[in-house]
Amino acid sequence: MLYILLVLALVAVLVAGIYNGVIRLKNKCEEAWSDIDTQLKRRWDLIPNLVETMKGYAAHESGTLEKVIQARNVALNAKTLPEKEQAENALAGTLKTIFALAENYPELKANQSFLNLQKTLAELEEHLQLSRRYYNATVRDLNTKIEVFPNNLLAGPLGLGKKEFFQASDEEKGNVKVSFAEGETKK
Repeated sequence: MLYILLVLALVAVLVAGIYNGVIRLKNKCEEAWSDIDTQLKRRWDLIPNLVETMKGYAAHESGTLEKVIQARNVALNAKTLPEKEQAENALAGTLKTIFALAENYPELKANQSFLNLQKTLAELEEHLQLSRRYYNATVRDLNTKIEVFPNNLLAGPLGLGKKEFFQASDEEKGNVKVSFAEGETKK
């Protein structure tokens, strides 16, 4: 009888250890996602200022500027990770077109407000990239912990599932090309 109690106690400790370890990693993933959300909010807040600064110099490029605002609004309203991932990748692509367009306007490139906004956005993009990298590292650790033996035997019944990585789209991976002859920006 004592041996059975010891085995049950050992199993209980093992299950508790696995569960607690996975929960710690799950919470780290959620914290990392929160960091991404914070950077995205900063980016979303900066975009209207950037667009307004450009409007004075590139009034006839309003279609491009409207696409940026539309992409921002879609990103603001995205709820799930796949929706946010897709919306943020689209927004990143439209932001690239703004800076490619700015190359056509020497006065804009020399404008201190635009330069400050561009620098701030570049810093935000760097922080966002670092936040994404950290998030993906915590997701990797969580998914590995869930998939290894004996954790994989307990994760499902305990309601602990894998998380999705935040990935760049194929469009975002490509370079932005500017065609001055045609007067438009292309991917």
